Amino acid sequence: MTNPGTILMGDEEAIKASFDEMNQLPVDWDLSDKPVEPLRKMQTTLAGEATVSGPGTFMGKAMRTITLAPSNQEGWWLDRADMPNSLPIRVGIANVWTTGQIVSNIVLRSGNPHNYVRMVEHMISLRMGMGIDNMVIKLDSGDPPLFEQGSLDLVEAINSCGVQTLDKPVNYFTVKEPVTVGGTYGDFVTLAPPENPDNPQLTIDAAINFKTALGQQRIKFPVCKELTEMASVARTNTSNTKVWYCRTIGKLFADVRNLGYNRKNVSIAGKTRYINEPRLIHEGKALEAVWHRSVLDLLAAIALIPNGLFVGQIKSYKAGHRLDCDLMKQLYLNEVLVSLDDYLKGV
Repeated sequence: MTNPGTILMGDEEAIKASFDEMNQLPVDWDLSDKPVEPLRKMQTTLAGEATVSGPGTFMGKAMRTITLAPSNQEGWWLDRADMPNSLPIRVGIANVWTTGQIVSNIVLRSGNPHNYVRMVEHMISLRMGMGIDNMVIKLDSGDPPLFEQGSLDLVEAINSCGVQTLDKPVNYFTVKEPVTVGGTYGDFVTLAPPENPDNPQLTIDAAINFKTALGQQRIKFPVCKELTEMASVARTNTSNTKVWYCRTIGKLFADVRNLGYNRKNVSIAGKTRYINEPRLIHEGKALEAVWHRSVLDLLAAIALIPNGLFVGQIKSYKAGHRLDCDLMKQLYLNEVLVSLDDYLKGV
């Protein structure tokens, strides 16, 4: 991908400068040539149910439980058992309520303002890599569990259920040309058509750039089940400065005071070194942060396309949940999504 294409949001010159800046970064792990299976033709759901529990994300002293279950309805749904008179929340951009204030996260809501689920990204991102099109996630509150192994517990739960193939075709979408949204910090996200029309896939080129020990990290890979499972252990990262803030001033705020984060379930980086042991080391360099950004954060936004799966190229630099969700909104406001079949007919 050589240029950002049509700018849907943001300053064009700033985006072009950031695009060039990212292209100059070395690729730390290039998996672009990894063989992957052709696109699935038929939709799937789970063949059984699985339940997992863990400390709450925003109420760390409380145990939270979620159950993954099959669904006859198309898409992924969040169903709060503690709100029996509220409808399940469909995973889709129209139901995004906020991307957080103090703690960055995607919050989905439907109908009743109390019918919400916070920090959904580490669950719904798996819609893009685990090969499950239809699912109900049953929760006992709006505060999902936080696991020490990132989303690996959920990956293992999905695998334990097995897969049921349905008599419904999968809908695939793409864009006709590159489209980009840009933020105010040199951040951008670009979507483009698939690189190889003869074997269309979802591919990611993602980079981060922090003024901490995380530094610059860049990876390129096709989205597939194997790499999703590998990267699912990647934890949310934070700086040592934010840890200090949470332990001091942050205690004034309920969201921070009760957070379930600890040294096991979050990666902490100081200015020049990691405070705890990083994961996903490749050729001597820790790439946990960029894998988390790619597989558990960025793909959560792509999963917000409710009626099918996106196929094409994604390029992301220094972006986060807010810009990701802005991109999803702009796709619909500008009506740039097209069916993959229609796109391929015109190639």
